[in-house]
Amino acid sequence: MKILVSNCLLGCNCRYKGDNCKNEKVLALAKDNELIGVCPEEEGGLPTPRDPSEIVNGRVFSRLGKDVTAEYVKGAKIALKMAQANKVNLVIFKAKSPSCGCGTIYDGTFTGNKIQGNGIATDLLLKNGFKVITEDDL
Repeated sequence: MKILVSNCLLGCNCRYKGDNCKNEKVLALAKDNELIGVCPEEEGGLPTPRDPSEIVNGRVFSRLGKDVTAEYVKGAKIALKMAQANKVNLVIFKAKSPSCGCGTIYDGTFTGNKIQGNGIATDLLLKNGFKVITEDDL
């Protein structure tokens, strides 16, 4: 099986604060599956480290108030192209992320509160028929 995975879950230091969230359950899947890494935020042109961002009314804003929606959309489109080109069977993305969250994301207040919703890349992949889960679903 081919699985598209958030690079941060694979141990790449690409999160907004320049670290990762390496996940042993995800890495263990490499034994019997092909893992294909992607970071939609970096693919969209955002630097690492970067100001944290959250979704507000369908737009993505950094904590400093900069609208970074275009970068998130660009990264989402690249993630979709990677999923399509590699004919992935599953996507495992980082929970609660504004690009990769699935089912739950932060509410846009930068206070840690969560709401129902999907990140920009997850939303695009779901709309194109891909199954998306997070590391919390493993």
